[in-house]
Amino acid sequence: MIRRATVLFLAALLPLLAGAGQAQAVGYRYWSFWEHNGTAWTYATQGPSTARPSDGDVQGFRFSVSEDSADAAKPRGTSDFGTVCAKTPAKDGEKRVALVIDFGTPADAPSGETPPAGRTACARVPEDATTAEALASVAKPLRYDTNALLCAISGYPEKGCGEQVSSEKAPASAEEKSSSTDSGGPSVGLIAGIAAVALLAAAATWQARSRA
Repeated sequence: MIRRATVLFLAALLPLLAGAGQAQAVGYRYWSFWEHNGTAWTYATQGPSTARPSDGDVQGFRFSVSEDSADAAKPRGTSDFGTVCAKTPAKDGEKRVALVIDFGTPADAPSGETPPAGRTACARVPEDATTAEALASVAKPLRYDTNALLCAISGYPEKGCGEQVSSEKAPASAEEKSSSTDSGGPSVGLIAGIAAVALLAAAATWQARSRA
């Protein structure tokens, strides 16, 4: 009876363990585009080639591995327009856009590449300029793919563009881990594994006693 219960328990447990191992969906390595509303970063609702910021806007780019927009890492560093554009005076017929460029962490970098240090820049461009044009004025060379997806800023990364990287997301940086809401408790898979070992041990003990 115990042996049958053990088999049934393990049969039910295997899908749970498999699900725990597959909790991280496939990730993609790419530049995400962000807008700052004065208090926080929000994922941009359109691409940099169509967005037309106003004078005084703050926009950001972050290179990272993420599953989707809800999972994407936000730009780090100062996001204050007055600080970024302090040395760039206003000019008639032009606008100033503060850009925060975060090249990401070594864990997110393609093999053999090292991310440059993050930086900010104040782009002064014509009033009708897009974000892509503002970025090009301060962070060349830019690289796009045939679908107009932004692949590289200031030449980083040297190759690749939005590629699938693995079924495991790259580890978060220490800074990002510190802001996580994870309680640090044991995972479902770990608890289930411990339970399975305990049940098997109990079954083995019962069988040994029944043969004695």
